[in-house]
Amino acid sequence: MLILGIETSCDETGIALYDSERGLRAHALFSQIDMHADYGGVVPELASRDHVRKLLPLCDQVLADAGCGRADIDGIAYTAGPGLVGALMVGGSVAHALGFALGVPVLGVHHMEGHLLAPMLEPEPPAFPFVALLVSGGHTQLVRVDGIGEYEMLGESVDDAAGEAFDKTAKMLGLDYPGGPRVAALAEQGREGRYRFPRPMTDRPGLDFSFSGLKTFTLNTVTAAEEAGELDDQVRADIALAFETAVVDTLVIKCRRALQQTGCKRLVIAGGVSANKRLRHALEAMTGKLGAGVFYARPEFCTDNGAMIAYAGCQRLLAGQRDGERIVAVPRWPMNTLPPVAEPRTNGLAD
Repeated sequence: MLILGIETSCDETGIALYDSERGLRAHALFSQIDMHADYGGVVPELASRDHVRKLLPLCDQVLADAGCGRADIDGIAYTAGPGLVGALMVGGSVAHALGFALGVPVLGVHHMEGHLLAPMLEPEPPAFPFVALLVSGGHTQLVRVDGIGEYEMLGESVDDAAGEAFDKTAKMLGLDYPGGPRVAALAEQGREGRYRFPRPMTDRPGLDFSFSGLKTFTLNTVTAAEEAGELDDQVRADIALAFETAVVDTLVIKCRRALQQTGCKRLVIAGGVSANKRLRHALEAMTGKLGAGVFYARPEFCTDNGAMIAYAGCQRLLAGQRDGERIVAVPRWPMNTLPPVAEPRTNGLAD
């Protein structure tokens, strides 16, 4: 079954073709980072308009790269949420229009399920069950995964997500958008031990996260250094390193608890922040001590992309799940409400 995947949840237009027998055939991504950088963050209306411009040309490019035509498509998967509702509607509209024209089934896919399953695209994918750390600009969650659609929420952020805290810290340090990679790059120049930031909610039991206090601590540190006339490039790097280390340590502590609590021997990390090198190295060290394994997607599939949507959609389309006539666009959508792949559905929502 050849599935066209469409990702338009935010500021990246991703298209991919996934074959249930041959794997990923082709993929392409257009990032809007340069456009949004002028505004210091994503402008929803501009994002939607750019998806309109780029979607069909990217579809044609991916089909050409795979040596296929539109008539070869057996199904279409698109991101239905969570995300910016206007951007979601663009992807959903194109998916349903193509599906109607080609006479093939269409299915709206959960964006975070796509991230969670992205490591399945790798040569050595994880086996079920596993614990997944979903860590991005909008989400920080720990989930026990027993199968596709079999999700138990173990913990999540009660305020800012880790990626959001990275972005806000970048603004405090005068760094450009997108903030996460900029902070990580600056942290490479930092001096160990210059600052010590708190590891929030690690001194109490449980698997929930909170990064708003860490964000405030960072702001206070930046302000104090500025008022003392010490906020030069080196101090900015020292603060970036202290912040990044605090986030990484917090995530590692919670992941260790989750593995011990569930008895799972496999940890998956997914989402944009999973590309962070310091986080990967720390999780590899932690799981090694526990006799567990850690799995993640290649960096290009950590951020938003069409391949993860095509894969997730393929699994559910193979199980007979598909949309009705209505386009699905859900800005907020709890992942643990998704049905297992064994259960047919229309669009995952009440009609």
